[in-house]
Formats: sequence, structure tokens, C-alpha cells
Amino acid sequence: MSSVRYLVGDVDTAVNFYTQQLGFNVEQRMGPAFARVSKGDLSVWLSGPQSSAARPMPDGRRPEPGGWNRFVIDVDNLVSMVERLKQAGVHFRNDIVTGPGGKQIVVDDPDGNPVELFQAA
Repeated sequence: MSSVRYLVGDVDTAVNFYTQQLGFNVEQRMGPAFARVSKGDLSVWLSGPQSSAARPMPDGRRPEPGGWNRFVIDVDNLVSMVERLKQAGVHFRNDIVTGPGGKQIVVDDPDGNPVELFQAA
């Protein structure tokens, strides 16, 4: 299993997004500080502001949500999933892009962490 840690502003909001919109299952909850959700062989650690992962670095920088590194979820029908997520009010960073390997789009979780949805050619 692979694990990814995302910093989030509110663990409950993040858990709702990953479970209700992307089909993840809750594996562990530690109050408002942390939750672990999974889908297949992927585990996403959702670390809130109260978590140890959100503590400042020695140089004073604070870890924060967002950025461009992301994990990829393989989907069977990208167009239909995008339509469903748009109806749910989910924010996308771009439109569907088609390349030699398939189609992809980048969606933001509620804290601006990117998730790529990918349909192989």
C-alpha cells in the first residue's frame, strides 16, 4: 500500500470530500487532528492544523495545503465522473486533457490539494 499525507484545514470536510466524492473509506480517525482514508492500495493521511505534521519547520516555515504534487486515481469513465463532481460543486484546476496515454483532469480537494483523475487510452 502507498500512503500520501495531505495537510488540510478541516479534517471533517476533507473526510467528507474523499469518501463522498471520490469513493474512499475511512480507516482511522483521531479527533479533529487526523484521519486516514483509503481506496484500493492507496492510503491518504489527512492532517489538520492540530496534527504534528502541521508544526513549523526549524526555519519557521509552516506546512500548508496545496501545491502541484498529487496522486492519481484511475477511473473507467472520466467524462461521467467529471460531470458528477461538477454537479456536486467540486473545483477543477483545468479541463480534461487528452494525451497519448489517455485523458486526465486535476481536481482540488476542499483545501486546494490536487488529485488527478485519469482514464487510460
